[in-house]
Amino acid sequence: MNIDQIIEQQRTMFSEGKTLTYTIRKHQLQKLKQMIVRNEKQIIHALKTDLNKSEYEAFMTEITFLYAEINEALKLLWDWMTPEKRKTPLLHQGAKSFIYKEPYGVTLIIGPWNYPFHLMIAPLIGAIAAGNTAVLKPSEYTPAVSKLLANMIHDTFDQNYITVIEGDEKVSQALLEQKFDYIFFTGSKAVGKVVMEKASRHLTPVTLELGGKSPCIVDKDARLDMAAKRVAWGKFINAGQTCVSPDYLLVHEQVKEPFLAKLEQATKTLFSSKPLQNDQYTKIVNERHFKRLSAFLQDGHIRFGGKTDELHHSIEPTVLEDITWDDPVMQDEIFGPILPVRTFRHLTDVKGEIDKAPKPLALYYFSESGKKQEWIAKNISYGGGCMNDVVMHLANPYLPFGGVGPSGMGSYHGKTSFDTFSHQKSILKQTTKIDLAFRYPNSKLSLKMIKKMFKK
Repeated sequence: MNIDQIIEQQRTMFSEGKTLTYTIRKHQLQKLKQMIVRNEKQIIHALKTDLNKSEYEAFMTEITFLYAEINEALKLLWDWMTPEKRKTPLLHQGAKSFIYKEPYGVTLIIGPWNYPFHLMIAPLIGAIAAGNTAVLKPSEYTPAVSKLLANMIHDTFDQNYITVIEGDEKVSQALLEQKFDYIFFTGSKAVGKVVMEKASRHLTPVTLELGGKSPCIVDKDARLDMAAKRVAWGKFINAGQTCVSPDYLLVHEQVKEPFLAKLEQATKTLFSSKPLQNDQYTKIVNERHFKRLSAFLQDGHIRFGGKTDELHHSIEPTVLEDITWDDPVMQDEIFGPILPVRTFRHLTDVKGEIDKAPKPLALYYFSESGKKQEWIAKNISYGGGCMNDVVMHLANPYLPFGGVGPSGMGSYHGKTSFDTFSHQKSILKQTTKIDLAFRYPNSKLSLKMIKKMFKK
């Protein structure tokens, strides 16, 4: 079937109301969970093939979060679907006000290559829970996962309900020429602009999960051992190919040396002293990205790491010192296992540093001072983040996840995913038992009464 036919048949299925009931949505979510359980080993194997992810990393970062999201949706779906009652003003006396959650219809979900399974299924959970149909377009850069996902979805769901369309950039462009009712995209800013432009032709609403230069700030009162271990894990897991990984470090000048020493030790403990020989260490996705990242190793000077393996597209966890904002490594999101370091003297200087790049997707701050944590949260604009941790806000289904400005628009996870894929439809249910005379312009008394009511 061609793309036109697939979308048309999904539109027909949606218009017939076959995705709308609570029972159907719950059943489809259960099928999605069973699909993942049934194929766990194959998913882990495909991730190993495409990215050399270890079994531990594949399960922890690509699968566990999905179970948590599905379980949450199954538990609370009825509450999410129930119309919300809202207050009604006196002018509408006798009426009741509600918000109904209406699915958009036929949705398009375009996923990235860095977490190629997780970031395809996570938004799909919201699309199913909200009552939509979905077309999935996985990344061609991870062909093993793409093929497995296509087979899994084909074996589990009616293609008129959910289907996977594989292919390269031309396929993505062909999909974006179609009229969808909602588009959910995860990827780069450059492609995000294309998605938004194409969507605008049909006035299709979009969620864009992008990225940016996410800072990690280590203040002088931070617990350095803990901070070093958490930063090393969050930065170098998946070889730094994580949209919310720390993109650069801002370390207080008084603790720079002890912190970097602890960071080096933590990195070796987590990824071994010879990570290029570690079969559990994730590789760079392809040659183009490997060469792009390798060029950054010429910036500043290498504090530790820096070795590469071109044959296997692998780069050691690397920290760079003496970096300026003019260096190529600071011009855009790194998306690899390279961590530049800059220092600061006063906390107020941090805002000026961060403002040299567009609003980031994430921010991380290490300090034992609640007062300084509040200052960071209230004075710097970013998508979301952690205090005394990194990345883990992403794994909380009770927190909406998304960017701001160039780092993205819209959010998802948990109930927010349901809301993202739902139109909030306002309904006023008016009584016919009474009909207030002053609403009609039939006398001066009506105008006086209205003015009096609204000026209180």
